[in-house]
Amino acid sequence: MKSFLFGLGLGIGLGVLFAPMSGQDTRDNLTERANDLASSAKETADGLANSAKATASCLANSARETVDQGRERIRSGVSAVCNIMGAEAQRTGTEGSST
Repeated sequence: MKSFLFGLGLGIGLGVLFAPMSGQDTRDNLTERANDLASSAKETADGLANSAKATASCLANSARETVDQGRERIRSGVSAVCNIMGAEAQRTGTEGSST
């Protein structure tokens, strides 16, 4: 991509330099084209930055959902173990008091 842009800029520059215009017209034309190229590069960079932000936001939301699901599974597992242990303690406690 850099090579393409370099070649494009070089081609435009050489084309303008060899065009039959006055020095002032050539400088004005070069300035205008350089500004257009800079604007285009800025728009492309802004678009890429916005795309990267959107992707990062999507990934963060996905990670947050995964963590929340994992947390809920752990809570369910701990609750189930506590219930089993409580039931076992009651069963053992009941059996122990009858002997």
